[in-house]
Amino acid sequence: MRYQDINAQTIDGWCRDGWQWGTPIPHEAYAAAQQGQWDVYLTPTKPVPHAWFGPLAGKRLLGLASGGGQQIPIFTALGAQCTVLDYSAAQCESERMVARREGYDVEVLQADMTQPLPFADATFDLIFHPVSNCYVREVEPIFRECWRVLKPGGVLLGGYDNGISYLFDDGPTLAHPLPYDPLADEALLRAALASGEGVQFSHSVEEQIGGQLRAGFRLTDLYEDTTGYGVLQEYRVPTFLATRCVKDA
Repeated sequence: MRYQDINAQTIDGWCRDGWQWGTPIPHEAYAAAQQGQWDVYLTPTKPVPHAWFGPLAGKRLLGLASGGGQQIPIFTALGAQCTVLDYSAAQCESERMVARREGYDVEVLQADMTQPLPFADATFDLIFHPVSNCYVREVEPIFRECWRVLKPGGVLLGGYDNGISYLFDDGPTLAHPLPYDPLADEALLRAALASGEGVQFSHSVEEQIGGQLRAGFRLTDLYEDTTGYGVLQEYRVPTFLATRCVKDA
């Protein structure tokens, strides 16, 4: 089985178990967004600055690996025309459920972002891409596809794991050298599958920010974030970053 299929099934299971990032927003949050009261997250604990978006009314927005009925309903409430692409069947169904409940249209595609994106060049004004590259072995092709499907002047908002947490298992003792790649280590793969964490990969800042720059993007802002739990949170170690990048006209 492809590691992407393993991860899709893993996330489906997490959703059934009440995963934080697979729980759709309630009606009250959708209604509040219609009144201008909202926040969304690219990383675990810090909300994305509203200034990173600009006006969303009438914009074409792609939620890339952004299923679950959490962010896309907010963007729709703010007037965006939304498409979501996610390889988890459960995450896609959550999107459809919220859309039916609130009475709006959304394009939901169950697809794999490691493959060429099924959109024409220059389709979207904005891509919202929460932390998900940790489930992908090669990230730079994703950034090239994002650049391709964005319109000139379009914006890519992304959340990324910087790899530090993969040094550890559950405790404070160093356990794994970087890069963390179960496909290159059979024992590591067996342990990862037995733990139910799927097949995850560490990626460096060089890969992730450098990959966006090499794809043609211009970095305009970034912030760091923590895990929200565990010893790394206790010591306030930044383990995530979010970036705002632009495809210049």
